[in-house]
Amino acid sequence: MKLEFFMPMIPPTVTAQEHKVSIRNGKPVFYQPPELKEAKAKLKSHLLPHRPEFQFTEGVQLVCKWLFPKGTHQNGEYRITKPDTDNLQKLLKDCLTECGFWKDDALVCSEICEKFWADVPGIYIKIEVIEKLENQKGMMNYDET
Repeated sequence: MKLEFFMPMIPPTVTAQEHKVSIRNGKPVFYQPPELKEAKAKLKSHLLPHRPEFQFTEGVQLVCKWLFPKGTHQNGEYRITKPDTDNLQKLLKDCLTECGFWKDDALVCSEICEKFWADVPGIYIKIEVIEKLENQKGMMNYDET
């Protein structure tokens, strides 16, 4: 099973790492600031039209290309500034889970993530079940010498 789509948008730069903490009755309480809630809502509204009929239930490879408005950069130039790819991915995978693409993002066992400056901003996503082939191995064989 494979799902592939592009969501034209200006990708959010707020990440899942931006949870806040307050103290109530001497205990820490974690909450999402409004910017994070808005970013999640934006992603989810763009993801829902692409939700598969059936959830992924096997190990998958997730490929994401984050395309940010290029400004003074060249189209296709790698973006080497914040936000970090791992933080972008965390928010996206949380939203994919909440939208029902899979039951748990632990199913993602292979991940390719890139971020670029682009003429057409958006997020390209490909989710593909990892096939179990006899001649394909997930780990490289190392000779112990």
